[in-house]
Amino acid sequence: MIEKMTADDECFSLGKALAEQVLNPLKRSFVGKDEIIDLLGVCLVGGENLFLLGPPGTAKSALVHQLAKRIDGKTFDYLLTRFTEPNEIFGPFDIRRLRDGELVTNTEGMLPECSLVFLDELLNANSAILNSLLMALNEKIFRRGKETIALPVLSFIGASNHLPEEDALQALFDRFLLRVYCGNVPNEMLTDVLEAGWKLDARKGETITGLHVDDIKLLQSNLHKVDLQTSREPYVNLINQLRSAGMDISDRRAVKLQRVIAASAILCGRAVAMPSDFWVLRYIWDREEQREMLADLVN
Repeated sequence: MIEKMTADDECFSLGKALAEQVLNPLKRSFVGKDEIIDLLGVCLVGGENLFLLGPPGTAKSALVHQLAKRIDGKTFDYLLTRFTEPNEIFGPFDIRRLRDGELVTNTEGMLPECSLVFLDELLNANSAILNSLLMALNEKIFRRGKETIALPVLSFIGASNHLPEEDALQALFDRFLLRVYCGNVPNEMLTDVLEAGWKLDARKGETITGLHVDDIKLLQSNLHKVDLQTSREPYVNLINQLRSAGMDISDRRAVKLQRVIAASAILCGRAVAMPSDFWVLRYIWDREEQREMLADLVN
């Protein structure tokens, strides 16, 4: 862990270190996943959530686990079904305290203790856990009765092989600011994937050096030190263009997107955002057919 990180210039150097010591090694281990890893980085620093659309077996959970190892963090991952209950995610009531008439959640090993959370088949969430998940994703707190738990989660990553169809699930999907497709790599890259996967499997159990969770929290706390003023006018112009093209970008979402733009600048070691940091706006689509249009306009 890097200590006494108080000066602004040191903080932005730490952002560059995150890219070099955490994200770049991940790119070498996971062939063809560069854009997803970059988005994991900006969501980590920006404190926002990422949604992965794609079939099983495309290294989604493995990416999250390896990222957590490189920031010395705990991971919680769970495959949701339509029968999943809140106890399975947030923890059951503590039986010992229940005997004394206290309703206290036993969070040991559960979501409320983890720094990275991966929820597979996210859109299987049922009404029983929907409200708890919405609050956790939006406010990073878990509330049950009189009990309120602040969550140490740096970022939530959700995954599904389809997009939401019901209104209730649309609200859940909306809590993920950025969305990206995660599929199998092209055939011409398969040899590289096999070699990288074999090496990664051989290194299981090895100690991995990187940064610390507290370093990421420090970066998040310094996010608003990034100067967005010089890029504000082109940003406003781009948002207006996207709205004119049919993108439903609310004022709330336009404000939140500034966080991932600032995070992109930090990962480049800069204290000033530039229009080149707008690349993250290629990943705000609601429907798959919007992906190409977004890429054209943003590029």
